[in-house]
Amino acid sequence: MSAPTHVHSSPLMYGGIRLYAGSSCPELAKSIADHLKLPLCDREIVTYPNDNIFVKLAASVRGQDCYVIQTTSIPVHRNLMELLIMIQTLRLDSAARITAVVPYLCYTRSDKKDQPRVPITARLVADMIEVAGADRYMTFDLHADQIQGFFSIPGDVLRAFHVVIGHLEGMVKKMHKPVIVSPDLGFAKKARNYAARLDLPLAFIEKRRLTNAPTAEALTLIGDVKGRDCILIDEEISTGRTIAAAVNLIKDSGARDITVVFIHPVLPQGSADMLTGLPVKHFVTTDTIPISPEDCAKFGKRLTVISVAPLLAEVICRGNQGRSVGEMFNE
Repeated sequence: MSAPTHVHSSPLMYGGIRLYAGSSCPELAKSIADHLKLPLCDREIVTYPNDNIFVKLAASVRGQDCYVIQTTSIPVHRNLMELLIMIQTLRLDSAARITAVVPYLCYTRSDKKDQPRVPITARLVADMIEVAGADRYMTFDLHADQIQGFFSIPGDVLRAFHVVIGHLEGMVKKMHKPVIVSPDLGFAKKARNYAARLDLPLAFIEKRRLTNAPTAEALTLIGDVKGRDCILIDEEISTGRTIAAAVNLIKDSGARDITVVFIHPVLPQGSADMLTGLPVKHFVTTDTIPISPEDCAKFGKRLTVISVAPLLAEVICRGNQGRSVGEMFNE
C-alpha cells in the first residue's frame, strides 16, 4: 500500500495529527510516522525504582488529534499501563481527540465466561482504555469479533488479511496443489476468506482444549492434504504447542511443504525454538508485535515479516479527515 497522499489536502475534522509512541513498538511507530511524513512527538517515559511509570509530554496537545501507538504484548501489564497513562496524560492536557492505536490487544482470548468463577478480562481492558480517556481505538484481528461490543467508543478493527494476501498470492503460484488449513473450527470463517480470495480448497483441524493450560490437542483433520502444499493460518502464536500439533498432524497426513501464517507473533520465551524445529518451509507474520533480533535469527530466511504500518498510516489519515475506512476495502 502506498503512503497516504492526502494528509493536508482535506478539511480537518479535528486539530492536526499528533503521533505519540509508547515503548513497546518503536520501529512500527516510526514507520507509521514516516508514511504520514509526520514526526513522532517528544515525550518522556520514566520507570521509577518502585516500578511506577511516569509520562510527560514535551509540548501542549490542546485541541489536537492525538494517536497513541502502543501494542500490548509481553510484558503485557507494563505495556498496558503505559498505554493507559499516556492516554490520560493527553486527556488532562486537553487533547481534542485521542485514539488508542493498539496493533495487538491483550486479553482478547478471555472474552466470555466459558466456565464458572472466571473473569471476562477483555471487557475489563476495554473499560480501562475508555476510562483512561480514549475517544477511539484501532486494532488488528481480535480473537472474536464480538469483543468490539465491549467498547462503547467507536473503533476500527482492521484485518491483516488485507496486508498479507498480496504476499500469499505470489507464494501460491509456486506451490503444488496448495490448500488452506484452518487450525480450528473457530477460525474457519476467516480461513475461508483466504481460500476464497486465493481460489483454493479449505481443510480444517478439530481441536479440543482439555484444561485451562494454554495448550490444545489437535484431534482430527477434515479435508484432503495428501501430496499438497499447505498454508496453515492462525491469528496468533503464543507457546507454539497448538501450531506444532497442527503441523505434525498435517505432515502425518501426507502433506508436502507447509507454510505457517500468523498475524500476531506473541512468541514468549522458548516458542521460537519450538517453531523453528518444526517441518515448516516458511513462516509469514506481521509486525503488530516486534520480534526480538534473537528470535529473528533463529527463524533465519524462513521468516517473512509484513508491516502493517502503511495500512495504519492510511487509517489514521482518514480518521483525521473524517473519511471512510471501509471504502479502502470496498466495504
